[in-house]
Amino acid sequence: MTLAPSPARFGELAIHPDISKAIDELGFMAPTPVQVRAIPALQHGRDLFAQAQTGTGKTAAFAIPILERIDPALKRPQALIVVPTRELALQVTREFGAIGKYRHAHEVAIYGGVPYGPQERALARGATIVVGTPGRLLDHIERGTLDLRGVSVVILDEADRLLDMGFAPEVRRLLRRCPEKRQTALFSATLVADVRELAQRFTHDAVQVAIEPEQQNVDSVEQVYVEVLEQDKVRALEELLRRYETDQVLVFRHTKRGVDDLEDKLRRRKHDVAAIHGDMTQRERERTLQRFREGDLHVLIATNVAA
Repeated sequence: MTLAPSPARFGELAIHPDISKAIDELGFMAPTPVQVRAIPALQHGRDLFAQAQTGTGKTAAFAIPILERIDPALKRPQALIVVPTRELALQVTREFGAIGKYRHAHEVAIYGGVPYGPQERALARGATIVVGTPGRLLDHIERGTLDLRGVSVVILDEADRLLDMGFAPEVRRLLRRCPEKRQTALFSATLVADVRELAQRFTHDAVQVAIEPEQQNVDSVEQVYVEVLEQDKVRALEELLRRYETDQVLVFRHTKRGVDDLEDKLRRRKHDVAAIHGDMTQRERERTLQRFREGDLHVLIATNVAA
């Protein structure tokens, strides 16, 4: 099969004008490979099974087609996005809000560890796009506060992580609660057997997209690990920064709270440091990354999701 040349700009894709306007304001330029392949397939109502790493633009790849088809006037859930973690739920919801700025879709993040009340009120106000973790989504269904009968598209984001974290039974229950006549798409960083089985079971004649991860020169990278107590991590990191005397350092932490905490501690110790995580706008993240690329920052701290 011969693929057409990738569009150089989003304007070359057939995208709703309201979404194109928001994308321009966000500073998005050229669509990524997964966006080039996935957006047209989803726009045409096809099921999809995509292998794409975090950071490839996969959220926009499914958010754009969903936002085009949502009818805000219906004031009921029409799209369901199932994610493995609270942080990813929040990030995906924010991206829907940014890209759908002029579509007036009402998106809501549903996750555990917080009171039900605010989520119930958001759903009652007519949420059209529901992004959530499996357990809390099922809780709302059982409480009668989430009705999936009007859902026409379901996205399983980071499907391999959903299964790795033991959510397979919950995911299957959610999919069975949705109408049989629907569009289903899975996005996964890996194509493990369990993910393939899930795709075969719950998709029909799916378009398959595989985006190869960029070549990694691991042979030329020195890898070490250091065992330290939690309270000694900052001191150990400072020792590593002094020992290796690198021009630039990228530090990953699991949560945005951890990122902010480490940034604050290093800044108080006079380090040239900045952070990126899912609570920041796309423009803020890109500005910080640009500073890092240009060598204006010594240490950049990020969550895995933001990176």
